[in-house]
Amino acid sequence: MPLEQAVISVRPFQSSDWPAVWGLLEPVFRAGETYAYPRTLTEVEAQHTWVSVPDITYVAENQAGSLLGTYYLKPNQPGLGSHVCNCGYIVAEQARGQGIATLLCQHSQQAALQRNYRAMQFNLVVSTNQSAVQLWQKLGFVIVGTLPGAFNHPHHGFVDAFVMYKALSDNPPVKTAPTISEHPA
Repeated sequence: MPLEQAVISVRPFQSSDWPAVWGLLEPVFRAGETYAYPRTLTEVEAQHTWVSVPDITYVAENQAGSLLGTYYLKPNQPGLGSHVCNCGYIVAEQARGQGIATLLCQHSQQAALQRNYRAMQFNLVVSTNQSAVQLWQKLGFVIVGTLPGAFNHPHHGFVDAFVMYKALSDNPPVKTAPTISEHPA
């Protein structure tokens, strides 16, 4: 059923969701094609990374209560960089291509604004994951950097990864720090 006809809700993760969330995460982590986590990441390590470390984790579910996707939201950096958030998203294999990732990303941007984040940054978008790159661009993210050979893909070897960024509010422009050549001698 197309997303327009289905009722999908996004809600905060509950501890009882963990078995289903692990069922979404494990095949993606084991495949090693989109996340830099070790392919041998244990369930305990995954739960710590996806649920314990972030500010909040959400799940998307259909009317029957089946989980279709999940994302986490956390500061991208501590302290003076904590006004920029970071998210990770995973959609169930059988739910891909139905708009779930779009829904999760849009929801995450609203959740980030509610938590007073000014921007969102994805630190390692694997260049071979073209569907994600294109979706993030469609949703307003720009590639602000390319990390040459930063991801060791199991089928393609060392491939580039992108840093992608989106301002979340219409805050006034931030002054860029001067470059070394602009400092007075």
